[in-house]
Amino acid sequence: MSSQAITTSIFDLFKVGPGPSSSHTIGPMKASFDFLKEINLLSSSITSENLNIEIHLYGSLSATGKGHGTDRAIVAGLLGWKPDACDPIKFLKILKNPAEKYPVKFHEYIIEVNADNFFFHKGKYDSPHANTMVLKLKDGEQLILEHEYYSIGGGFIYRKGEKQNTKSTVTLPFPYTSMKELKAHLSREKITLTELMLANEMALTGASKKEIEHKIDTILDFMHKAVKRGLKDNRVLPGTIKLRRKAPLLYQRAKNLAITSDSFLIFLNAYCLAASEENAAGNIVVTAPTSGASGVIPGITYLIKNHFHYAPSLMRDGMWAAAAVGFLVKHNASISGAEMGCMGEIGSASAMAAAMLTYCATKDINAMESAAEIGIEHHLGMTCDPIGGYVQIPCIERNAMGAVKSYNAFLLATAGDSSLQKISLDSVIKVMKATGKDMSKKYKETSEAGLALSATEC
Repeated sequence: MSSQAITTSIFDLFKVGPGPSSSHTIGPMKASFDFLKEINLLSSSITSENLNIEIHLYGSLSATGKGHGTDRAIVAGLLGWKPDACDPIKFLKILKNPAEKYPVKFHEYIIEVNADNFFFHKGKYDSPHANTMVLKLKDGEQLILEHEYYSIGGGFIYRKGEKQNTKSTVTLPFPYTSMKELKAHLSREKITLTELMLANEMALTGASKKEIEHKIDTILDFMHKAVKRGLKDNRVLPGTIKLRRKAPLLYQRAKNLAITSDSFLIFLNAYCLAASEENAAGNIVVTAPTSGASGVIPGITYLIKNHFHYAPSLMRDGMWAAAAVGFLVKHNASISGAEMGCMGEIGSASAMAAAMLTYCATKDINAMESAAEIGIEHHLGMTCDPIGGYVQIPCIERNAMGAVKSYNAFLLATAGDSSLQKISLDSVIKVMKATGKDMSKKYKETSEAGLALSATEC
């Protein structure tokens, strides 16, 4: 386990932005926005008709960037757009015409960019992360400024030469790096998980309890709006696969079967598919913890709000439980599909959702840990092999399957005695990290193997 205390905000984990990928869309948009700010810190005297911007993509960003919209996300960031304020309709129009030029503002000067400014480097590369992008400002062939960025999953980025954690100097009331340490705080201080997480968040962000709770409610509202939109939209998803949405039909069938025992699961599947299909369409979703896994927790929370009728305060309790597990996975392994395969995305989301369900129902931290451990354990080794580089097949159905697994993990953890669980959450996260490290890169968001090759056989 890492020795540095976790200083991730819940609003860094649950972020609003356009689909289809937090690592390939939201992260690159944030990186190019940062580059825009950096070039505008340069002297305004640097003007030339030969000024140009080069965008170099490596690793998974190069392999599946086209299908994930990485290029249009980078253009959007260079135009000054931010993920949480992005107009998805305008966003999807970027680079529809590869020859169309977009104005990047450098002080009072305009630098035009289009598809010709992108370089997709496929093959081996020397980089500390599988999602690497390099942006260069040049005057002809003369390099003026260069920055290398890493999109590390869930929309998190860092720039080469900078510390990954700029919040490391913050003093938290309850620092922890593992579930063991988190549980020790709860036992020693006689406080609830919600109280601990809220205290740390207030110290981290400087926001009040009321402000934080309002923002969590807003995040939940964004999740549920994605579900509602997806339940009504039966159009074909963008891209060459021509995949038609399934959520509206499934939702209608669930309503027709409302008195049967199967309707509960069909409703849950419909909700998860709806949010995930919205992500695949490039619409606004919430990373939970990634865009590729943005159907699991939204589907679960929509279910517990509308079927279990949980109060807003209980929904927030569940979000804190989910965040605690997400923090531990991100801190001690990774939530990136390019590093961990799909177990880093759907596996993490399923564990987080299982923790949410269990904590809401029991407030038992040991049962919550067991549920999260089960959620990860039964996603170990899951590959990330999207057909055509689109977050559609198998990604959309995997969100529904991940949610169903999270519900079963909740049942397994609460129906028995959690003290009998032999494997801890900390242990399974270590296994997850080792498994991701050992996994062939062909199965980590490159579309070079697995189901990604099956389209030619269909």
